[in-house]
Amino acid sequence: MIKNNQHKYSISALCKVLQIPRSTFYYEAKERKSEDDVTSAIVEIFQNSRQNYGTRKIKVELKKLGHQVSRRRIGRIMKD
Repeated sequence: MIKNNQHKYSISALCKVLQIPRSTFYYEAKERKSEDDVTSAIVEIFQNSRQNYGTRKIKVELKKLGHQVSRRRIGRIMKD
């Protein structure tokens, strides 16, 4: 509803009327990269390294590919 009417009214006014915090609107509106893209890239890098790379080297390789991912997230994905 906010996206449909933001050309008529300010976002802060619409959030006040709907009793929604403005930060929630911006958090929900932000597009996130798909988890599947990152997961498949991590698995591919790990397999290409003959299952030898850890989170630090995988993070460097992902940065070369244009992904910004934390080492903890990489470790969590590898654990799964």
